[in-house]
Amino acid sequence: MNLSLVIPLLNEEESLQELSDWISRVCNTNNLSYEILFVDDGSRDGSWKKIEELSAKNNSIKGIRLRRNYGKSAALQMGFEAVKGDVVITMDADLQDSPDEIPELYKMIAVQNFDLVSGWKKKRYDPITKTLPTKLFNWATRKMSGIHLHDFNCGLKAYKNEVVKNIDVYGEMHRYIPVIAGWAGFRNIGEKVVQHQKRKYGTTKFGLERFVNGFLDLLSIGFVTKFGKRPMHLFGLLGSILFFIGFVIAGYLAYAKFVFLEFKMTERPLFYFGLLAMIIGTQLFLTGFISELIVRHSPDKNKYQIEKKVGL
Repeated sequence: MNLSLVIPLLNEEESLQELSDWISRVCNTNNLSYEILFVDDGSRDGSWKKIEELSAKNNSIKGIRLRRNYGKSAALQMGFEAVKGDVVITMDADLQDSPDEIPELYKMIAVQNFDLVSGWKKKRYDPITKTLPTKLFNWATRKMSGIHLHDFNCGLKAYKNEVVKNIDVYGEMHRYIPVIAGWAGFRNIGEKVVQHQKRKYGTTKFGLERFVNGFLDLLSIGFVTKFGKRPMHLFGLLGSILFFIGFVIAGYLAYAKFVFLEFKMTERPLFYFGLLAMIIGTQLFLTGFISELIVRHSPDKNKYQIEKKVGL
């Protein structure tokens, strides 16, 4: 199969028929064998019923329904685990991403050999409450990751199949997939200016909690990616440094007591600072040691309850 399209959605019943028809028309025109995988993230409208209807008419259309709303990252992860195409393209279900971009994105992966291509919505039609946080996210992510993309959060992206099979997406980390892929060793990352369209149906799902969660996930991505498999390298190092500082202070105070006969060294603030440094250092070292044990026996974090499937 040439192409898999993963489309996460939440309450997008009105747009599904038009979107699926548009994708099918583009793929058939360009002679691409394809599958469309809709991942219903706990919709409360008629989205799942519509997906079942579409799948009954077109066996290239498939669906996964999550039992409740887990978030876009969970929906993408479930889609990534199920797809079979050589090239995987993700897009939003609200018709703001144009399926006319599919052929060029496909060629950039299949012909130009990019590992990942991220869309760049150079001209946006979103409200300022969404565009300003997005610009801030993009700036912070570029600085932290060293990956120079203009629009990390664009839902329209293309991947080699091996990329989506070798990354884990959870929390709100879908916006940082290029960072996750880059740190996983997939360095050939490209960018393409894509058309952004005004929302035709429904309302945006962007809220203040996503703004806060996004920044927290950016920090956790940096920590987990660098030290998730080797926590002792961080906690053990910090603990050893603090313990050494405390030990030096204790040694100096002991020397002062016996050489300069300072009998009231416990009244000096330096004594308590040294003692505190050794205690915290020991705790950090033990934290690193215990974390190493946990990492070696950690359960799969991507466990989500699937209520139904169709076409799979």
